[in-house]
Amino acid sequence: MAPPLNHLESFVQSAESGSFSAAARRLGLTPAAVSKNVARLEARLGVRLFQRSTRSLTLTEGGERFLAQIGGPLATLQDAMAGLSSEDGQPAGTLKVSMGQAFGREHVLPMMGDFLARYPAVLPDWHFDNQQVDLVGEGFDAAIGGGIALSPGVVARELARIHVVAVAAPRYLAGRTLPRHPAELAQFDALMRRSSPTGRVRGWALQHADGREVTVDQPRPRAIFNDPEAIAHAALMGLGVAMLPMPFVERGLGSGALVRLLPEWHYDAGVVWLYYPSKKLLPAKTRVFIDFVLERFRSEGFARRMQVA
Repeated sequence: MAPPLNHLESFVQSAESGSFSAAARRLGLTPAAVSKNVARLEARLGVRLFQRSTRSLTLTEGGERFLAQIGGPLATLQDAMAGLSSEDGQPAGTLKVSMGQAFGREHVLPMMGDFLARYPAVLPDWHFDNQQVDLVGEGFDAAIGGGIALSPGVVARELARIHVVAVAAPRYLAGRTLPRHPAELAQFDALMRRSSPTGRVRGWALQHADGREVTVDQPRPRAIFNDPEAIAHAALMGLGVAMLPMPFVERGLGSGALVRLLPEWHYDAGVVWLYYPSKKLLPAKTRVFIDFVLERFRSEGFARRMQVA
């Protein structure tokens, strides 16, 4: 007799996440229940699948072979069952996605209406959080942002390279001489950012289109925030000059509520990625979400809009 499906799911999730606790979060069970399911599976197979210690959970050689044998077929079965949960066979189920707060609200949430119209049986469970997540361990189907470790089992697709630019509101700039070089930014009221991980106030640096790099010596802080969205609001209020990534200022620049200073200068803030588990057969709900996001960002020219020089 084949092992119960919940025993197999507990084993695979534990193997992928590296702990019974993480697997329990993904499955909506208690760690004790997951551990018991795995123990019963081991008893049925007559093979020890994990080496257990107080700090780690690692696959035995037999466990690695068993995972390789059942991982794909189990994913196929789960995908088929998810499809059957919708009457018309369309992708269905809860779609758990992590994304940055401001970025998600501004650039991802507007897609939800069209996505749900196309896939009405999918239930978005979207987490707006600026903290990095453990994509596999915390049971996310996908994540959008940057800085997530590309550990085994995680794929990253580039959405755009993000540029940081200097901006200010017209009311703040009224009567002031516009800077012609980054060094002149030190004469303006600066809206600075404090790094949440380190607690340090971030300095300002810009790169010219010809490759020259300049660090702004001792900007004059007018206010310090640990949130770029708050800095953007302060800039819109006319409180000073801000150095911000394009996703936070694109709308203000487009409407004229913000003015870009030093248009030949910017700073490269890295890439915003779309992350998802590297399974051969992704659940249909995840696969269609990935395809939808990639196509929408491409068709709207998001990468081009985020690079200003």
